[in-house]
Amino acid sequence: MAENVSGPNRRYKVGRVLAEYDLLDLHEALGDLWLGENGEEMSLRELADHINVAVLQQAMEAAGAEPLEGEAENAYRLLTDDDVSVGVSTQQRNRLDREGVDIDTLEDDFVTHQAVHTYLTNVLDVSKGRGDDTDPVEKHEGRVQRLRSRTEAVTENSLSELTGAGDFTLGEHNVVVDLQVYCRGCGSQFDVANLFRRGGCDCEPQDT
Repeated sequence: MAENVSGPNRRYKVGRVLAEYDLLDLHEALGDLWLGENGEEMSLRELADHINVAVLQQAMEAAGAEPLEGEAENAYRLLTDDDVSVGVSTQQRNRLDREGVDIDTLEDDFVTHQAVHTYLTNVLDVSKGRGDDTDPVEKHEGRVQRLRSRTEAVTENSLSELTGAGDFTLGEHNVVVDLQVYCRGCGSQFDVANLFRRGGCDCEPQDT
């Protein structure tokens, strides 16, 4: 592993967040946590969650709260877990708001596993070797997301050509590609990005 930079690089979201929330120790440990140098290695998703929980903990403490052990982890789960109902998630948001936490800013500062991967490889110069940078779910999620982005771009280009030629009328607009997955087994339906994030549907795993 290459030697870490002296401090967080604020040009990247992960570096900015770590600096603004005074998580310098976590910044220094990121590479080792991913590689498992001092224990069990963490996936990119686990690292993103780890950073976000630390950010939430700092925000709660800055607002004057004294969160008990595990309270920040539970609050983060209630805010972000797809299995949590909208009502429960809203209650948690309101609770944090009453405690003085700027919930909108907080959620904007949450990082994704893609942002963590970019920071590890581009800034900290950490790599697991070719083909090992992402787990299988992340690999296929990236493939689908690139396809969705490509579909959006092609659609927008077609609409622009038609309107530019005067053959088509369309005002200001956004192109949205909505990919839904319906499981006949458990009757659940998910946006494909949420399905990747939650690691599957509600069906029981089958023995292979």
